[in-house]
Amino acid sequence: MPKNLVIVESPAKAKTIEKFLGKDYRVESSFGHIADLPSKELGVDVDGDFEPKYQVSKDKKDVVKKLKELAKKAEIVWLASDEDREGEAIAWHLAETLALDKSKTKRIVFHEITKSAITKAIENPRSIDYHLVDAQQARRVLDRIVGYELSPVLWRKVKGGLSAGRVQSVSVRLIVEREREINSFNAQASFRVDAEFKTDDGASFKAKLPSNFNSKKEAEAFLEKNINATYEVSELEKKPVKKSPAPPFTTSTLQQEASRKLGFSVSRTMSNAQRLYEAGLITYMRTDSVNLSNEAKKGAENAIVSSYGASYSKPRNYKGKSKGAQEAHEAIRPTDFGNQTVNAERDQARLYDLIWKRAIASQMSEAKLERTNVRIKVNSNQKVQEQFSANGEIITFEGFLKVYLEGTDDEETEQSGLLPDLKVKQALTKNYITATERFTRPPARYTEASLVKKLEELGIGRPSTYAPTISTIQNRNYVEKGTVDGNERNYIQLTLKANQIKEKQLTERVGSDKGKLVPTDIGMIVTDFLVNHFESILDYNFTAKVEESFDDIAEGKEDWREMMKDFYKGFHPQVEDVQENADRESGERILGTDPKTGRQVSVRLGKFGPMVQIGTAEEEEKPKFASLSPDQQLNSITFEEAMDLFKLPKSLGHYNEDEVEVNIGRFGPYVRYGKKFVSLPKGVDPLSVELDEAIVYIKEKEKADAPIYTYKGSDVTKGKGRFGPFIKWNNMFINVNKKYDWDNLSEEDIVTLIDDKIQKEKDKLIHVWEEEGIRVEKARWGRHNVIKGKQKVELAKTVDVSKMTLDEAKVLLEKNAPKKKTRKKATTKKK
Repeated sequence: MPKNLVIVESPAKAKTIEKFLGKDYRVESSFGHIADLPSKELGVDVDGDFEPKYQVSKDKKDVVKKLKELAKKAEIVWLASDEDREGEAIAWHLAETLALDKSKTKRIVFHEITKSAITKAIENPRSIDYHLVDAQQARRVLDRIVGYELSPVLWRKVKGGLSAGRVQSVSVRLIVEREREINSFNAQASFRVDAEFKTDDGASFKAKLPSNFNSKKEAEAFLEKNINATYEVSELEKKPVKKSPAPPFTTSTLQQEASRKLGFSVSRTMSNAQRLYEAGLITYMRTDSVNLSNEAKKGAENAIVSSYGASYSKPRNYKGKSKGAQEAHEAIRPTDFGNQTVNAERDQARLYDLIWKRAIASQMSEAKLERTNVRIKVNSNQKVQEQFSANGEIITFEGFLKVYLEGTDDEETEQSGLLPDLKVKQALTKNYITATERFTRPPARYTEASLVKKLEELGIGRPSTYAPTISTIQNRNYVEKGTVDGNERNYIQLTLKANQIKEKQLTERVGSDKGKLVPTDIGMIVTDFLVNHFESILDYNFTAKVEESFDDIAEGKEDWREMMKDFYKGFHPQVEDVQENADRESGERILGTDPKTGRQVSVRLGKFGPMVQIGTAEEEEKPKFASLSPDQQLNSITFEEAMDLFKLPKSLGHYNEDEVEVNIGRFGPYVRYGKKFVSLPKGVDPLSVELDEAIVYIKEKEKADAPIYTYKGSDVTKGKGRFGPFIKWNNMFINVNKKYDWDNLSEEDIVTLIDDKIQKEKDKLIHVWEEEGIRVEKARWGRHNVIKGKQKVELAKTVDVSKMTLDEAKVLLEKNAPKKKTRKKATTKKK
C-alpha cells in the first residue's frame, strides 16, 4: 500500500490526477457525496439546534468500507475534492465518516487538474474550511425544510406527487409571469420606412427613417412627398471607435454562450465542461469569477504572439459584477493555451473551442473600426425627423475579432454593413422606399440561457445550482421546452418605386417559439397557490437575501443555525395555517353553460391532468369529463374547443372488418383500428378526420411497419423513436446512426447493424447461468446489473463482478426481490 491516499469525487478526476503523482500515491474516488440527509424523513432537528441527520446511502456503503480500509493503511490521507462549498462538504463528510485522524489528514484544492497545480496543492495543504462547510449545510438544510414542508401542502391542496423548492419555485414563477405578460400584451402598430439609394457610379446602400409613423395615412402622405423628390447627403460623420473583448467565461456566461452558439442546454454544457475539467483540459467550471492568474495571462500572451503577432496581444484584468463572486478563483479557461483544439468527443471539442476562443480573445487588443453616420435630406421636405439615416462601419484593425465575437440574445440587433464612399451634398437617386406595418413585440419567452442570466441578475442561486434547477422544473412538468405555433397576422406594405405607390398585404406568423421555456397548467396552478399563500418564499428579494446569507456564512460573518432558527420560526406556523385553512386549488375556470342540459361547463386540474367538466359534484346527476389534448391549456381553452372534446371518441366506420375511431390520448390525437393506434400528424384536428383520410394514415403506418428484410428467419422493420431512427429485429431495437443512409438501407447495412448489436450484447455479458435464467451484464456509467426475468439489481461501481458466483447472485436477487402486495381482508361492521 502506498504511503499516501488521495480521495477525489469522480473516477475520471482520479484517473487524470493519478498520471501526475508517483508510486507513493494511490488515488481513489468517493463517487460524489458519501453522506446526505435521509430520503424518507426530514432528517433535521427543527425542535432543537437544526442538527442534520446525515446517513451513508445504501449504494455508498461499499465505497465507504473500501476507503476506510485504505485510510487505515495510509500514512497521509489527502482530501482533494473540488474547491467550492460542495467540495468542502464532501471533504468534511469523508473526514467524519471515515473517522480520519486530523494529524494525518490534509485538505488540498486546485482549480485545474495539471501537474503544476497538483504539485503546488500538495506543497500547500490546509485544513477543512468549516465556514464553507456551514454555508453548504445551510443551503442543504434550508432547501430540505422548504421542500419537505411545502410539498405535502401541495399534495393536499393541489394534486398528489407535486413538489416545491426554494429556487425551483422562484424560477417557475419567472416563467409563469413572463407567459402572462405575453398573453396580456397588446401589440401597437406603426409604419417603418426603409429606402435604398444609389450613387452616380451605381453603388447601392440602404437607409431608414429614425422614427416610425403612427398610421397608414401618415406613411402614405410621406411617400407621396417623395414622388419626384431629389436627395442629397446632408451630414457625414466619420469617427474611429474601439470595441473591447468580453471577459473570459464564468459558469453562467458559458451556459448562455454555449446555448447561443452551440445550441446546448444548460445541463449539456455542464456535463461536457465537467468532463473537460476532469480530463485536465480546462479549469474548474463552477465559478463566478472573471479573473485569470498571472500564469494564465502569460500563457495566453505567448499563444497570441505566436499565432497572430505582438500587435494583437493586450493582457488585461477584469472585475466581476456577480453578487458574492469569489474573486480568488479563476474564470473558466484552457489549462494550456497552446492547445487550440483537443482530441475529445464532438460536444467536448466544440465546447473547448468556445472556451479557448473566449479566453484568448479576452487578452487580445481592441478591434479598431471606422464608423460612418450619414444623413440624407429629402429636398421636398426639410424636417429633420424625416431625413433618412444610414450607418456603416469598416474594421481597420481586427484585434480580438480575429478570434471571437460574443453572441447576443437580441433577435432584432442589426449589424452595420459597409457604405460606399460618400461626400456632403452628394446627390443620390432612390431605388425604392417602403413603408412597412410593424407591431410592437411582447417580451421574449425565456430560453434556458436567458433564465440563467435573469437568475444571476436577481442574485438567485449560484453557479452550482443553475443546471440542476432548470432540469428539475422540467422533469417535474412545471415547465416544458414547448413548440408554440403562434398565429397568422396580416400586415400592409406600401412601396414607392418608379414614382408609383403600390400597396400589398403580406402575412407573418407571430408568437411562434421553439425550444423556449413554457409553463404547463400544473406549473401555473402551483405558482399561483404558492404566491397566494407563501409570498415571502416566492419573493425574489427574499431568495436573493438568502443567497447573501449563505455568502456571509461562508465568510464566517453569520451563524448558520441562527439563520435557520430565524427562518423557521416564521415559516413553520405559516405552513400549518395554510395546511389547515387554505382552500383547494385546481385552477378552475368556468367557461359557460351546456346548451343541451343547462349545466355548468368548467375546466380544471383533475387527478389525471387538465380536464373539462360538465356539471358539478353537488348535483344529483354525475358530472361528465373529457381530457384536454396535449396542446390545450386551462388558461386559454375556449368554450367551443372544450365542448368539442365531448364529441370524442368519434366512430368513423370500418377498415378490414375492424372499427375505426378517432380520439385524443395522453400523447395527442390518434386513429384506432382494432388494437392498433396511429398518431395523427401535427396540426390535424381529430374532429375533422373522416374515414377516407383515416384509412390513408392507417395505410401509411402499415407501409412504414412492413418488413424491409428478413434475417435468419426473422423480419426486420424500421421506425423512428424518441432517440432517432432504428431497425427492429427479433425483439431487438438497433439505433441507426448518421453514417447510414436511413431512407436507403442496403442488405449489407442491415446485416452489419444487426451483427454489431448482437456482438455488443455479448460483450455486455459477464456471467450467464442459463439453467437459472440469471445473468450479470455491464450497465451505464461503469456499473453492472444482476438480472433475472424482469428483476434487475443495480450494483455499485466498486463491486468486482468478475469473481461473482451463482450463489452470490441469487442472494442479491433474493435480498432485493420486490415485496409481494398482500390484500387486506374486508371487514364487516357488526350490526
